[in-house]
This record gives sequence, structure tokens and C-alpha cells, in this order.
Amino acid sequence: MTEVPPAVRDGHRAPKAPAISFEFFPPKTEEMERNLWETISRLAPLAPNFVSVTYGAGGSTRERTHSTIARILAETSLTPAAHLTCVDAPCGDIDDVVTKYHEVGVRHIVALRGDPSSGLGGTYVPHPQGYRSSADLVAAIKRRHGDIEVTVSAYPEKHPESPSFDADVDMLKAKVDAGATRAITQFFFDNDLYFRYLDRVRARGIDIPIVPGILPVQNFKQAANFAKRTGASMPDWLAKKFEGLDDDPETRKLVAAAVAAGQVQKLAKHGVDTFHFYTMNRADLVFAISHLLGIRPHGAQKAA
Repeated sequence: MTEVPPAVRDGHRAPKAPAISFEFFPPKTEEMERNLWETISRLAPLAPNFVSVTYGAGGSTRERTHSTIARILAETSLTPAAHLTCVDAPCGDIDDVVTKYHEVGVRHIVALRGDPSSGLGGTYVPHPQGYRSSADLVAAIKRRHGDIEVTVSAYPEKHPESPSFDADVDMLKAKVDAGATRAITQFFFDNDLYFRYLDRVRARGIDIPIVPGILPVQNFKQAANFAKRTGASMPDWLAKKFEGLDDDPETRKLVAAAVAAGQVQKLAKHGVDTFHFYTMNRADLVFAISHLLGIRPHGAQKAA
């Protein structure tokens, strides 16, 4: 998982299919749970490196995240990565969550500072007895469970609360120094943002894989609103692609697949060989994009 050109196999120029991972969120209702497991069943044969399950603002989905992770371990051949945040919990409670994950077989955690209970855009205040930053959380996980792999977040347009790009990269360096071995980026739509960010972190001496996070646009208005709240930009050219399609979901889906596939194919041509997809618990676009990347279903999986 490095930013090097794909290997040439058997003396030919055929590139190796990239490595992929998927992100899901824990379901709130029975219908959403059925949809999630249909999505997992559809995507599992693509043999992702891992699948991650998110943690709501303020840790609001802790139990649902844990139960989803446990079911993935029990009923599929997938390798799950559990999201974990610092928000609204003392260190002891967070340590207990990590221990429970370790006991059920989780060996990969995505460690995040997390969004405040008020949601994106709110002011983050550390818990008086909690971890103050994601770097502190990473260090605690590695100190207690050295066999757990820790992935962290990275921000090609810097975190909305960071005072500067330098401060933002310094935070990433602190997370790496604490034991993180991979970073997944906030989604972006302009590939130049990713490559400029990569130059910044490499110049800072950060050499872990910086995996691009890809968001297939299921609904442009929702994606634009989410981007605004997370500090990600939406290029004008992208807005124009979806003009007039608010009431045409089928065409919107085709355009979304073409846009996301074009983005990842261009990244791949520049040597990027690993991608993380924010699935929004929907399989169709992600499966199509993976197919266009040359990824095909692998053998039989345990039924999800």
C-alpha cells in the first residue's frame, strides 16, 4: 500500500488491480440493517483488505457499531476495522471498548478524535477525564494492545478546525509517532488536492500509506451539504454534472458512477494502488467502480 506505480506482471504491461476497503455505518432500524447486510453480501466477494464501521457523533452508535463488528466477524470472511473516538467518554470507558473489541477478535481500529455530540460544525471539548486528541488515543491503544493495527484520518484540505496546513500535518505526524500505520483521507473530488497533500506529508517525513477516501455521489445535494460541513470543496464542474437530475435517480446514478470511476482511474494512472470507499451502505456504485478498476469477485465467501 504505497504510492508507487503498479507492478508489471509476467513481462506485460497489465497493471495489478488495486487494493480496496469499504466503510459502512451501523444501522438504526431493521430496514437499514437488512440494507446493510445486502450491501455487505454484494461487496464481500470483492475481497477488500478490510471493512470499517463508523462511530456516530459523540460516540452515539457505540453499541450498534460493536454489534455490527461482531456480526461481521461471526458471519463473514471479512476483516473488520472498528471506528473509535475520544468524544464524551473518560479514558477508562474507551479503554474498555478497545478491550472488548480485542476479546472478540478485532485487530484493526480506526482511531479518530470524533465529532462533538452536537454534530459536525459544533465545538469540540475534550472530556475532563478523556483523551484530548486522536494522537493520545492511538498511543493508548498501542500501549495496551500492541497487536492492534491503528488507522487514522488525514485531510487534503486540512481539518476544518486546524489553524493552518502546517498544524494539520503536525497532528498527523503526532498520530504516526504514536503508532498509526495508515491514514485514510477525507473525501475529495479534485485529485490535485490529494497529490499536493501527499507532497506536504512526505516533506514532513511521514511515510505511512495515505489512502484516498472516495465518496461516490449518491445524492448531489446531500453530498454538497456534507462537504460544506466537513470542509471539503465541491468543484463547479461536479455541480454541472448533476444539473437537472434531482428527479432522475437512474441517470444520476450513471453520472455518479462515471465521475467516481474517472477519479479513481486517474489516481491509479498516477500510481495510487489503494482506495477506501465511503459506501453509505449502498453497493451498486461501489461494485461498478471496483469492476472498472479490474476488481472481480473472489471465490465463495461465507454467507453474510
